[in-house]
Amino acid sequence: MIAADRLDRQSARLLVVEADGRMRDLPRANLGMLFDPGDLVVANDAATLPASLHGTHLRCGKTIEIRLAGWLSASAPVRFLAIVFGSGDHRTRTEDRLPPPALSSGDRLQLGPLEARVERVLDHPRLVELSFEGTRAAMFAGLAQHGRPIQYAHVPEPLALWDVWTRIAARPVAFEAPSASFALDWRTLQAWRRREIGFATLTHAAGISSTGDPALDSRLPFDEPYHIPECTVAQVARAQLRGSRIIAIGTSVVRALEAAANPDGSVRAGDGIATGRIACGTPLRVVDAVLTGVHQPGESHFELLRAFADDGFLASASTALTACGYRAHEFGDSMLLNCQPPLYWREP
Repeated sequence: MIAADRLDRQSARLLVVEADGRMRDLPRANLGMLFDPGDLVVANDAATLPASLHGTHLRCGKTIEIRLAGWLSASAPVRFLAIVFGSGDHRTRTEDRLPPPALSSGDRLQLGPLEARVERVLDHPRLVELSFEGTRAAMFAGLAQHGRPIQYAHVPEPLALWDVWTRIAARPVAFEAPSASFALDWRTLQAWRRREIGFATLTHAAGISSTGDPALDSRLPFDEPYHIPECTVAQVARAQLRGSRIIAIGTSVVRALEAAANPDGSVRAGDGIATGRIACGTPLRVVDAVLTGVHQPGESHFELLRAFADDGFLASASTALTACGYRAHEFGDSMLLNCQPPLYWREP
């Protein structure tokens, strides 16, 4: 990618929003020095699938693009929720993409070496349930051969798969990168270890950030599966016992930990599905702070931040981000938002 479209991580900025409301503009390279001994940082280690597939709608012969957007069933790993576009590519703004040809249950799609079938069209012409022919291994081989990372018009040059893998990427289950983890590097992890700050991972199938349609976007995020290892649960419990903070690297981690939380704040290990939205008024039982990108009001990621702070406070943070020239896309700058105690919350 060209330098203007992908921020050099060494020059990235970090707005730190403290629990008492103070804000600091720092180099993101300072991330390794911000937390206290005993704090626990939890990150999403999901690797990103090449989830954009161009092909042909066989019944009418028209060009389409499929963007895989969700796993339908852990027991049937070739079935997906998908967003369908007509001809075009990522250089056209998602909001301006052509609609797909009229789709019906049973329609077959040729996607490079893969053949897929529309199981059913849901309550929007772009939203379908899709299944691939053949085995899981054949599907992954076809994705590797023909698929490309989902991307948007702010990055005109095609992304390679390694552009959307974080340094801790492991199991390939995400449809878009868990982009908050782009802030992590080995120097930061080493600094945390040296300062006795804990680090743990979970795997959350991060979904898409935009469908190009306001009605569909209002439903984001879709249901997303996650896996939380026993060792991560044990680290969370130890941090809670000593009164230390739990810091989530990204909204997907917040979603997984809070979905797995018991009423007493303990966390269940194993597999689960994160459903519904975290938003204003959602009680946070586990997470004390979140490292995230720069998001705009109305976006599902921004809605989640409303569980951490009131609207007036978030407006002040947005003003600070704008004043400092922070960049807002997935390769942009970051904000560390500590949960604001009720004392600091103001009426909207």
